[in-house]
Amino acid sequence: MPYTAPGDVVRVEDGKLVEVVEPSPHRVLPVCRHFGTCGGCALQHIDDETYRAFKRDQVTQALAQRGIEDVAVEAPVIVPPNTRRRASLKALKQKGEIKLGFNARHSHAIVDMHECHVLTPELFVLVGKLRPLMHAILKEGEGATLHLTEADNGFDLSLEMKRADAPATVTQIAQRAPQLGLIRVTAQADPIAEFEAPRLRIANADVRLPPEPFLQSTRESEQFLQAYVQQNIGKAKSIADLFCGIGTFALPLAAHAKVQAFDSDAAMIASLTAAARAAKGLKPLTAERRDLFRRPLMASELGAFDAVVLDPPRAGAAAQTEQIAKSKIARVIYISCNPASFARDARTLIDGGLRLAALTPVDQFLWSAQLELAAIFQR
Repeated sequence: MPYTAPGDVVRVEDGKLVEVVEPSPHRVLPVCRHFGTCGGCALQHIDDETYRAFKRDQVTQALAQRGIEDVAVEAPVIVPPNTRRRASLKALKQKGEIKLGFNARHSHAIVDMHECHVLTPELFVLVGKLRPLMHAILKEGEGATLHLTEADNGFDLSLEMKRADAPATVTQIAQRAPQLGLIRVTAQADPIAEFEAPRLRIANADVRLPPEPFLQSTRESEQFLQAYVQQNIGKAKSIADLFCGIGTFALPLAAHAKVQAFDSDAAMIASLTAAARAAKGLKPLTAERRDLFRRPLMASELGAFDAVVLDPPRAGAAAQTEQIAKSKIARVIYISCNPASFARDARTLIDGGLRLAALTPVDQFLWSAQLELAAIFQR
């Protein structure tokens, strides 16, 4: 049950926790004043040992449901607090005041953020600075969604709200954005104000970020996963990077191998292509727009590669793993953000003759139920 700890004695009414009658020795004081109301965190109230066991159990239970056992699941890699560089926040103007923060758990109510232990310090400071801007552009009773990304050279804001492109709104944003460190503001991917292109350094490439790009939520988890992929790709000379995004893995891999990258998002493919062309010292790297859910690389096409890296969204890669299972690919590195869809796809790969050789949970969404996985399959 949410907000309970193993060993708690609790009182429950209508399926909801009402009172902790006798706290468990595994229960600790949450670090944030908003815990229990803010939907951003769910697990600040349990000790480290219990927390790590919970994260690992998520993986073993998902695998067991697919009949996958006797797999050595490594201890979770847990990112430090105050490292998340991306966030989607809600804003609301109510009674002349701005509420800005995450939604409450299972609610559309906004928990006004005055403390946060997951965002980077710089991103948290920006949240406070955005209140006057939201006050200026929102009408009474009006709300907005703010997708924030901390790039290497400043902050990127993708804004969802009515009248985002109204002249008065654009003027307010253009006037205030530079003082806030906002180098780009977009709405529905259309620029409202851009003073500099948000950029991210990946390996030796300079990548221009499209609006709301797919990238790992923390730099620390990104670096771990990049190292994991590079260290475990083996001696592959030709690699397929599937669901490649902006090139998180393709660009580092291209330092030593030929890479063909695929993703359905045209903007991210364009960013990766431009970055690869400008970078020096890379092996051939091509990026192609392709919907791998509807048009997975077929087993015959996969014959051109020595290894596959795939990092699909939460739905997993059912169609693509079916083709990998039918191919002769000897090594697959699978990065997943959903243990359930990973277990389903792992079952497909195992039934196709691949072995799940290693599996490491990566906890980049600290104090939440979400979990990243890094896995190696080989024949």
